[in-house]
Amino acid sequence: MSPRKRPLVPVSSRRKPVDDYFPFNLLPVECQLHVFSFLSEVDKCSCALVCFSWSCIIRSWKLWRVADYSRRGVFHLGQEGLLVSNREFERWKSWVHHYTHHLISRRASLLTLKASFDLGDRCNNWGELLSHLLDNVHCRDLSHLDLNWTFTLLEPLDLRVHSSSSSHQDSITKMDQLTSFQELLTKLTQSCPRISKMRIHFDWSDVSVSLLTQFQQLRVLELKYFWVFKGVTPSTLQNLTKSLPNLKSLTLHILVPMRNLGISYTLESQSLEFLDVSPSRGLVFSSLKLPALRELQAKKIVRSITLDRRTRLRIQSRWPCLYHVLREGTPKLQALNNERLLPTWKEQSYGELSAILEQSCYCVRHLDSWLW
Repeated sequence: MSPRKRPLVPVSSRRKPVDDYFPFNLLPVECQLHVFSFLSEVDKCSCALVCFSWSCIIRSWKLWRVADYSRRGVFHLGQEGLLVSNREFERWKSWVHHYTHHLISRRASLLTLKASFDLGDRCNNWGELLSHLLDNVHCRDLSHLDLNWTFTLLEPLDLRVHSSSSSHQDSITKMDQLTSFQELLTKLTQSCPRISKMRIHFDWSDVSVSLLTQFQQLRVLELKYFWVFKGVTPSTLQNLTKSLPNLKSLTLHILVPMRNLGISYTLESQSLEFLDVSPSRGLVFSSLKLPALRELQAKKIVRSITLDRRTRLRIQSRWPCLYHVLREGTPKLQALNNERLLPTWKEQSYGELSAILEQSCYCVRHLDSWLW
């Protein structure tokens, strides 16, 4: 049997190759930039290799709005300060410096900065690297800062093997970290005054609080642990929230030291709508002045502290019930621990609300065994 022959197509009806191409280069530059803006950083670099015109467009500062130093470690997601071989660490460190140079050479106009570096590391000087980046890119419009300055994403194995583990050395490291953090925070107040969303570890010192209150555009703020043994004074916490007039969402990670168990706190803000203190331990409120608050997340965490019953009752008797605090200071509250409140919750408590309070209130009425 003879092989089947392909039917002949008249030349006039054949589709010209030029018809298969969309004249992308004829679009206005702003349209081309908008299309390229949906690509990842790796894809943008690949597009820059296509032709000279695309390479020129990809170099535009408008396409480089994010500095994300954590994306390289996505395969280590959920692991903090992961120990790796010296060779792998040097490769990652080289990538960090090349990435920084790339952003500077593109004259990036940053809207987002995400990084995790131990600013107390004197060998690698990560604080200087971040300062160099901020000095050489346009960051006036930076709106989102996600910074962990207490550890580096990857660490070389021999760094831990030969390092001292004494408490004195740990204290020196903490002070180095804190000094570098305050220097960087000072630079941010000058270079990036429009930050509206911030997630950082915080030390609650007077200097750091004073610097933080200079970000008057803050709308979303999350403050995580720095040194768990450092207490937070009630006046410090109250002054912070009062000094941020546009704050809408606040998440606090505070561990109240055992010596401060009898202390209670006051929060005051005319703008705050969402408050999450569920990551905190021992944070008890004596008063809330939050007329705009709509949602609260709070959780009572067992501290495993052994105290005699008389001492426990004496401590807890100082604290008002959370229900009364909310009823007096949060007139617009609609949800507590993801549960929708009934419209009449302020007039009378009910079964579901009582169950929530037993999980979040530290008063004697709602279980007195949390200190055990």
